[in-house]
Amino acid sequence: MADSRDEPLVLGIETSCDETGVGIVRGTTLLADAVASSVDEHARFGGVVPEVASRAHLEAMVPTIDRALKEAGVSARDLDGIAVTAGPGLAGALLVGVSAAKAYAYALGKPLYGVNHLASHICVDQLEHGPLPEPTMALLVSGGHSSLLLSADITSDVRPLGATIDDAAGEAFDKIARVLDLGFPGGPVIDRYAREGDPGAIAFPRGLTGPRDPAYDFSFSGLKTAVARWIEARRAAGEDVPVRDVAASFQEAVVDVLTRKAVRACKDEGVDHLMIGGGVAANSRLRALAQERCEAAGIRLRVPRPKLCTDNGAMVAALGAEMVARNRSASDWDLSADSSLPVTDPHVPGRNHAQTHGHDHVHDHVHELGEENLYS
Repeated sequence: MADSRDEPLVLGIETSCDETGVGIVRGTTLLADAVASSVDEHARFGGVVPEVASRAHLEAMVPTIDRALKEAGVSARDLDGIAVTAGPGLAGALLVGVSAAKAYAYALGKPLYGVNHLASHICVDQLEHGPLPEPTMALLVSGGHSSLLLSADITSDVRPLGATIDDAAGEAFDKIARVLDLGFPGGPVIDRYAREGDPGAIAFPRGLTGPRDPAYDFSFSGLKTAVARWIEARRAAGEDVPVRDVAASFQEAVVDVLTRKAVRACKDEGVDHLMIGGGVAANSRLRALAQERCEAAGIRLRVPRPKLCTDNGAMVAALGAEMVARNRSASDWDLSADSSLPVTDPHVPGRNHAQTHGHDHVHDHVHELGEENLYS
């Protein structure tokens, strides 16, 4: 049996939105998952403010990395690589993470891996359920993304089958929660209220489910508008709004479409399993309905525990460890953030493969720093 210490030890940094996540992974084993969230700072604005998020990342970065190293019980010098979300996400927030990753990688003489946020959400499932099947069918649902992806190799081959054409599912949850005066973020609070409501109380529309509509694309803008108008009409008539029934009916409309299209994609592509990730994957009704429909279709469902579904450094470290294990090319030192990095690019490779193995010039630099180096 292989010694686990032979598996790549990688630190991952995630700053695509409002959470500063730092994870440390050895192979497919999670050693540390430290998160510093700035969600409370955004709550009064009803959504994420990019400038506030960027400043929060700056303040939290070093303490969060130190906390992760302490939790994992490893030294920064023991790392085999530094992985960081290069995109997609908020440009300013991404730049903070990329800059920090480059600084640590350069000072420590370690290879740098700029990875894709969406591919990381898929790869994190390895930390809970073991190596990903190939190919993997993934439904990713978050505040910024609703996507159906087919991955033959999580480090190099991710193919989009469908995506949202307007509002993402998580964004719709936030907007409806705001209309109902339930606060921000909307996902957890809608889920909580929906548990006490009737999902069949109100017949809200299911977007893009007609026979001529794109089979795997999503649209939640029409649903969001329909729910908002229904609430406004009740209020205008002086009637009480049944918040729990609205929450349950809205939530059911969202998860009905998500699971229906995901199961259809599995059948059409001949894939006998489905992985669900992203922040909305923490939703209890999405998990329950997905399980029900997957069992009926003979499909195995893989969903990470809720903490690994939201943005975190562990998912970035997981993909970074896979890059090292598969000998993928490290990123160049001019790596930059790409707020619209396509999912077809699981990582941003360097221009020459030699960087995967060395950075001799970087090791020289670390040697010159000597005792002045923070981690000497």
